[in-house]
Parts: sequence; C-alpha cells; structure tokens
Amino acid sequence: MSSASPPPARITALHVVDVRFPTSEHLDGSDAMNPEPDYSAAYAVLRTDAGDGLEGHALAFTTGRGNDVQAAAIAALAPYVVGRTVDEICDDLGGFSRSLVHDAQLRWLGPEKGVIHMATGAVVNAAWDLAAKRAGKPVWRFLGEMPPEDLVAQVDFRWLSDALTEKEALEILRQAEPGREDRIARLLERGYPAYTTTPGWLGYSDEKLARLAREAVADGFTLIKLKVGASLEDDVRRMRTAREAVGDEVRIAVDANQRWDVQPAIDWMRALAPYDPYWIEEPTSPDDILGHAAVRRAVAPIKVATGEHVANRVVFKQLLQAGAVDIVQIDSARVGGINENIAILLLAAKFGVPVCPHAGGVGLCEMVQHLSLFDYVAVSGTVEDRVIEYVDHLHEHFVEPVRIAEGHYLAPALPGLGAQMHQESLDTYRYPDGPVWSGRA
Repeated sequence: MSSASPPPARITALHVVDVRFPTSEHLDGSDAMNPEPDYSAAYAVLRTDAGDGLEGHALAFTTGRGNDVQAAAIAALAPYVVGRTVDEICDDLGGFSRSLVHDAQLRWLGPEKGVIHMATGAVVNAAWDLAAKRAGKPVWRFLGEMPPEDLVAQVDFRWLSDALTEKEALEILRQAEPGREDRIARLLERGYPAYTTTPGWLGYSDEKLARLAREAVADGFTLIKLKVGASLEDDVRRMRTAREAVGDEVRIAVDANQRWDVQPAIDWMRALAPYDPYWIEEPTSPDDILGHAAVRRAVAPIKVATGEHVANRVVFKQLLQAGAVDIVQIDSARVGGINENIAILLLAAKFGVPVCPHAGGVGLCEMVQHLSLFDYVAVSGTVEDRVIEYVDHLHEHFVEPVRIAEGHYLAPALPGLGAQMHQESLDTYRYPDGPVWSGRA
C-alpha cells in the first residue's frame, strides 16, 4: 500500500502590524505637502504551514495618521487569501493578483485606486516575496530570468490595449532577451545608478542642505533632489545654495509634491530656471494629465516627472499617451503590486520614456530597487538617464538593507523582495503600544 500524499501547504494567516517612526522630530522627509511626516508602514506577513519557515513580507507606506486605516484594509483581505494553497498562489502570481483586483465586490471600493488598491499591492508583493524565497532568488533575478511568455502572463491588459497589447509586450520582452546574462553580470559588478534626496528636505537649514549636498557628491551621486513649493523666495535661495555647493556638472531635480496649480507651477519653475533644474516632480495633482502636459510644454527643457501618487496603470497610460511626462516614477507600494508595475514598465518601454522610481520612506528603497534591476535586465535593457531615488533613513530596520556604493545601488543578494523587518523593530515601533509610542501624547 502506498502512503497518502501529505496535504498541500496553505496560507494560514495574513498578519498585519501598524509600524510608525517619529521622523517628524528632525523633519526628515519634510516637504511642501507633508511638513512633519512620521514615516510609517502597514506591514503585512503571509504565513504558511509549509514547514520550511518561509513567509511573505511586504508593506504599504504612509506618513503617519491613517496608517491604521491602511493596516485595516490589508487585514480585510485575509478572507480572500487565508486557506489558499501556497502552490496555487506562487505558481500563478498573475492569477492571484487578478483574483484580488477583479473581485466583484472589493473593486467597488476603487476601482483600482486608493487604500484598498494599496492594500492589494501589499498582499500581492508579499506573495512575490514568498515565491522568490521558495525559488531561492532575489525578486529582481526571479523576474529577470522568467521567459517573456511568463512575464506577459503577469500583466492585466484590461484598459491598456489601446496603448499596449499582449503581442507588443511580448515583442518588447523578446527584444531584450539577448544580453540578459551580461546585464545581470554588470549589475552584480557595478550596481544600478542612484540619486539622493537626503540633502533636500524642506525643513533643513541652508547650512545642512549645503553640507549634505557636498557629501552626496563626494559619495558618488551625480543627481540630488530638493523639495520645493512652500516659499518661492526660499526656494530660489535654496536652489542657489545647492548649485553653489555642487557646481554646474551635478544635476539638481526639484519636487513640489503636488503643491501647485498649473500656472503657479509654470511661474515657479521659470523663476528657478537660472539654476538649471533637471526635472520638476509632481508639479500639480497626479490625476491632472492635461495639467502635466501643459506644464511640460511651458517649462521645457526642464523635464516633468511624476508617478509616486499615480493610482494605477491606466493613469500612467494616459500620461504617456498625452505626452505629459518625460520621466515615469513608479512606486513599489502605491499601485497594485509587482504585477501592475510590470505593466507600467512595459508601457514606459513602449513609449520610450525612462523610469526613475520614487523611494525613501520605509522600505521603499529596499523594494523598488528590484523593479529597476528587472527593468534593466529584461525590459528596457538600459540604464541611460535612469536612476533610483535613495534616502538615508530607516534602512537599519530591515533584514537586508539597501547597499549603496559610489552612487549606485548594489544588487540585492538574499532571496525575496527585501521588505522583511527585524522583529525587534516591529516590536519597538508598533503603534500605539510599542515602547517608542506608548509614553507619547
């Protein structure tokens, strides 16, 4: 008699933690729309009964108040995940993503935007983390070594076919197949170009801005970014200070964090133009496609970048169709997870627009680097005019923190997405009862 096969491993829990860091104390992360942020994570863990000890970790990023709402939205997805087999999810990540995004009742809360879509993204990313760990590969390599047909199967082409068809996506990926191994080797040797926002927070003094800008150049960064938008007089002075600190050869980008209407954005950038800003990021509402196009026409040759608050692939599609952006800025925790970001990378490749991800925050650098490395290996095949944002905050809380050398992200080596936090950090910064928060008003 043959013994019965063991039951399939299943997802046993979707565990969620509200984690917050008091970054407002030193104005780290401060900008025109978020003057005193507390960088926070609605942290998700997929647990299984597989017996191998592997879990899926990911997060949705917020800036403090409301992180409990985001955590509750992730927890609300537990009935749609718990009980499913690990193989069912990890062997068909595209199908898993679509099962959440297309749920006939859940999608009424979006569709495909807002808190519920970010919650979906956290759960989907946790599933990718688990799948890559099972494969023994970092996510960038797990993706980068997939056949083009498998990559296309990850993408939801609903609402995209007027701009990108499955056939076109497959052609893009097949064209990038030659040279994949060489590009992987170059990443392992050199890494991926980075830029830094560390000097540019709006709450920093001019002296601190100049010092950090000079340090950034000494560390190998060739692009720094300043937050702008609170005071034109202050911004002109800060741009002058930064330009004097780094010289004419270093690019300086600026970021308004959606502060302006269209005409004020144009007027403001014309005032900053003598200091040669490389791009203006989020000059107006991320939903205002025509507004972005108007700003782009008016401020050229200054480039227009946006994306960290863009809700979904459809808005990215329209930004590209309207010629509204020079730079696409994906975010690892804003849209519906890795599957949707693959679609956005393919759209950007189709339109020939470089992707320079938004990062910083809590864990965003750790996660989004995998998408840029994958883009280089298997989609665009180039790093020309492409950089990943880097901010030197909170990396010590992660099991595999980002590594930066000579202005480059070094390729992650551990299996997974890099979002896993140390248990001590989760316990210490858990809100509202962790030691950091329990004694505060």
